Amino acid sequence: MNDTLYLAWRYLVYHRIKSAILVLAIALIVLIPAVLQVLVRQGQQQLTSRAVTTPLLLGAKGSPLELTLNSLYYGSGVPEMIKYGDCSDVAYTENVDAIPLHVRFRSQSAPIVGTSLEYFDFRGLSVQEGALLKRLGDCVVGANVARQRGLSAGDSVISSPESALGIADEYPLKMRITGVLASSATPDDDAIFVDLKTAWVIEGLGHGHFDLSDERAAENVLSRDGNKITANASVRQYQEVTDENIRSFHFHGRRSTFPITAVLALPEDRRSMSMLLGDYQDNDTVQLVRPVEVVEELLQTVFAIQNLVLTALVLTGAVTLLLVVVVFVLSLKQRAREIETMAKIGGSRGRILGVLATEVGFVIVLGVGIASGLTWLTTIFAPQIVQQYLMG
Repeated sequence: MNDTLYLAWRYLVYHRIKSAILVLAIALIVLIPAVLQVLVRQGQQQLTSRAVTTPLLLGAKGSPLELTLNSLYYGSGVPEMIKYGDCSDVAYTENVDAIPLHVRFRSQSAPIVGTSLEYFDFRGLSVQEGALLKRLGDCVVGANVARQRGLSAGDSVISSPESALGIADEYPLKMRITGVLASSATPDDDAIFVDLKTAWVIEGLGHGHFDLSDERAAENVLSRDGNKITANASVRQYQEVTDENIRSFHFHGRRSTFPITAVLALPEDRRSMSMLLGDYQDNDTVQLVRPVEVVEELLQTVFAIQNLVLTALVLTGAVTLLLVVVVFVLSLKQRAREIETMAKIGGSRGRILGVLATEVGFVIVLGVGIASGLTWLTTIFAPQIVQQYLMG
């Protein structure tokens, strides 16, 4: 038996290019459908688990899918904004808690999530380093953001301009990191969290100014008349909130009209949920959706596409396998003199067939082994791969 294995292995090594191509073909036939299944299952798990724990979601009239992806997974698409007063309206409902969300801006690729401290309790997020938000201009970063950028408590991040040229009402804000969240294997790991007021400062609804009574602000003063100081247009807005200038920050307008992207509505029981759904059933400006239903509808579409892709892969794999068989058959014809020589030196018919079958077995085992190893690696990194896709 050892000589059969040795002869088969030496033949494959001698014809290493042909052998490598055959092994790669077998590996791809097994690998692609297996990896697709792993990623789809992981995506289903992540989408479903987060949606199941979010009872209701309030947002502007429009696409429920866009609202759900932005609010739960911080997708790049931004739904129409609603008013902060809508969050207060939800909170007034008996036995219903409301958590506002403002998911519009980013710091590089990381979404900046404006919300309240209740969000961390709701999602079960804990701080691994530092502390939660303390004041205006503070932020808490997710575990992946901290690891990828080498950030820790005491460092800072800067919001990215929403427009390509940076010409908009909002302006980049340098935010102090007060804490780093422990890993939760959710989209929260890739986000930066601030309070709503900080998000509104980025949006341009709140700002601070120089102290015009300070001698260093003389170049910004047009005139002084007692305690009345008139400033020129060069008075700049602060791009960083510090302990020294925080008192100068203020907001213009009524807070109830300030924008948010969504409200997490959390009824305590079925009765409260039914009452809330009834209240918003015929609303013309906002919609109340159940994320789990939206995700299930999305997954049905994904499964339909997956079935089409798998069918195409099966057909492609069958053709590839047929080509592998053809290669082996043609190889046998080319090796006719070799097989004849093996018979003349005493090799029995069974032994010769054993060598040829072992060669085929080596190719199949190596191909399947490579596919299994890569599938195993995909299983390990599937959460990060799918999470990155959801974030995009």
